Amino acid sequence: MRSFLQLLAREFKLFNQNKVLRILFIGAPIMYGILIGSVYEKGKVTDLPIVVVDEDQSVMSQKLITMLGENEVIYVSDILPNTQHSRTIALEKEAPCVVLIPKDFEKNLYQKRYPELTVFVDASNTLTANFAANAINVSAQTFKVGIQVEGLKKQGLSETVAMTQYEPFKTTIIKQNIRSGNYLYFMLPGVLLTVFQQVLLLGLALTFSAEFENGTFRSLVERIRNPLGLIAVKVIPYMLMSIGIIVLYYGFSIYYRLPLKTDLAVFGLATMAFIAAVSFLGILVSILLPNQLKATEVLMVVATPSFIISGFTWPLSQMPVWVQHVANCIPLTHYLKIYRTLFVEQGTMHQIQGPLNALLITSGICLTIAAIALNVKIKKEHKLRVLEKSVPIPGDSTQVPPLA
Repeated sequence: MRSFLQLLAREFKLFNQNKVLRILFIGAPIMYGILIGSVYEKGKVTDLPIVVVDEDQSVMSQKLITMLGENEVIYVSDILPNTQHSRTIALEKEAPCVVLIPKDFEKNLYQKRYPELTVFVDASNTLTANFAANAINVSAQTFKVGIQVEGLKKQGLSETVAMTQYEPFKTTIIKQNIRSGNYLYFMLPGVLLTVFQQVLLLGLALTFSAEFENGTFRSLVERIRNPLGLIAVKVIPYMLMSIGIIVLYYGFSIYYRLPLKTDLAVFGLATMAFIAAVSFLGILVSILLPNQLKATEVLMVVATPSFIISGFTWPLSQMPVWVQHVANCIPLTHYLKIYRTLFVEQGTMHQIQGPLNALLITSGICLTIAAIALNVKIKKEHKLRVLEKSVPIPGDSTQVPPLA
């Protein structure tokens, strides 16, 4: 029993000696609790942008637009005279709905012809689409009730009776960007791309940390002293192997009949930017933490919550600002945005310029810091080697004795 208790004490001591493990074991539950709790703290979606196309340009259409803007779930980001550029603007503003107020809207209201509103819904994210569409419908019905009840009251009807006599707007909802009625089309690519980032980070976590831990970094430096050259040696194999993962994912799309159609050249460019950003982030951590376990643990902390805070399922705009800043530092956030824009929303290069620039900036920053840190380690290793050569070997008769 005594030996058993001593072994238990030894395990606690080993745990306490591992600073990274201690921080992760205690800090990760706290950090994830605060992070995930902050993501869903609001519990509801508010302030979603919508685009309104006002073809009537009348007093009544302006009143309806005002009514739409007073709903807490939505706000009117743009008012257009026609539908010519409505889809492009909706993509740029990330607006889940475009509301079309038809010509003669006011005239038909006064003549009790019950005008029809058309709502174009971007169903690439079912959560924001449903929230926005429901808010538009509620605002439109409230507006119509107010107009008709006031008219009936002027005719002598009591408010109670008038409330039973109104007729609602006819609202046509046209869902877009949901070419598959299966939720698999939305969820599978997001999860697979998350796994893609995770395997890259975990693989790259072992690149330089393994060299430091195994004592092989010196032999590596003797062959290539240029830090950029060393980074290229470590990164290029993972970039080439990533092509195999992309091909595998394409095979999944064929097997599950996912209609993935876009400009492959643009997507290829975005994918290379994503792989570069993830690779240089992994390389940076592997250089700064010269221990395989510690580097892996840190990158696991980065990779684990990345899908939840990426904005793919729950809108990034609904999260606290500090969570948005954390999410924007993770390459997956920008790559999932690019995927949805290109494949689901059928966007163009112009629409993905923002997230693509973010990936390039992330790549540049991580590569620069990694190169500087690696250069410091290379110089340190070179000094140690020179120092070892200059130290006299005991018993070596070839050494010249110092002058008296």
